[in-house]
Amino acid sequence: MSKLSNTVNIENRKARFDYQFLETYTAGIVLKGTEIKSIREGKAGLADSYCYFKNDELFIRNFHITEYENASFYNHEPTRERKLLLNRHELTRLLKSVKDQGLTIVPVKLFISDKGFAKINIALARGKKAFDKREDIKKRDVERELNRKF
Repeated sequence: MSKLSNTVNIENRKARFDYQFLETYTAGIVLKGTEIKSIREGKAGLADSYCYFKNDELFIRNFHITEYENASFYNHEPTRERKLLLNRHELTRLLKSVKDQGLTIVPVKLFISDKGFAKINIALARGKKAFDKREDIKKRDVERELNRKF
């Protein structure tokens, strides 16, 4: 039985706490060599990653994919910047929102599609202020208390 699977589901939990999501998109990722094998083993992390535009193309930086154990000298660099694949219409909408409204693009979830390709959900997001975060914590605590009582 192989360690590789198509049920990869890696989330960026910190992003949900720090940002308010306005719109979400699903993007493809340009991968090289053994990166897909490491992703299928679940050895990837979105914790400190972020998206940015360079020459009207969207890239993701600090997206960590651990080196594949069984590879020889053809292994990949773990935190290299990777290009994200979206339609031109989606890219222009995102670029306009980032420039005009001061919003940011945050990677939310990494998964393997039905066809076996690595996909990433990204969100157009606005940063939360400290009082927004405290409000979310209060709501979560109240819900937890109500669930305990019933």
